[in-house]
Amino acid sequence: MTKKQAGRPSGTRLTAGAVVRAALEVLDDTGWDGVSTRAIADRLGVRMNTVLWHVKSKARLRELMADAIVGEISLDGLPGPWDERVTELARRYRRALLAHRDGALVVAGTYVAEPGTLRFAEALVAALLDSGAAHRDVAWTAWTIIYLALGLVQEEQGAEDALVDRLAQAVSATAYPALHEVLGHMDRRFDERFEFGLSLLLDPLRSRAARG
Repeated sequence: MTKKQAGRPSGTRLTAGAVVRAALEVLDDTGWDGVSTRAIADRLGVRMNTVLWHVKSKARLRELMADAIVGEISLDGLPGPWDERVTELARRYRRALLAHRDGALVVAGTYVAEPGTLRFAEALVAALLDSGAAHRDVAWTAWTIIYLALGLVQEEQGAEDALVDRLAQAVSATAYPALHEVLGHMDRRFDERFEFGLSLLLDPLRSRAARG
């Protein structure tokens, strides 16, 4: 076998898309720590250099995986009012992250300018622009919505069930009086916390829009 044949897929119809799909399957089975060129190659029944021919590096693979995760978000059937549209898009983004094991961890580790990610970002920013807010406020609110979803889903996917019990044992009224006072609300109600965060972000824009 020549060097060229060793580094290039020969006699196969393997595509970058197939490599990414296999990588997502490995992710769902093992988590991000288990995603490797070897694991993907084994799943596809090809050599590791064949996988690398399509994705070049693990960093590039991660970008493509992140874009594939975000690209699964449907933009169909969105509500008309801008704030309802933003809320629904944010919910769909969170669900897309939750649909894959360590999904938020994969996406948070990238800065992707690929079609799936840009398509979602375009829809989110367009909805925020319809609020009439200043361009800076629109851009920064869009970023903050993404950060809210990524951070909360990473906690949701990584937190152990015993976390609340450990926190309760560590936080005493004497040593940490402020934390102890709100301890009953530092829990795993991720759905409610996400909706609360969205309201904090969107209510100022709603108020400005109402004032005209």
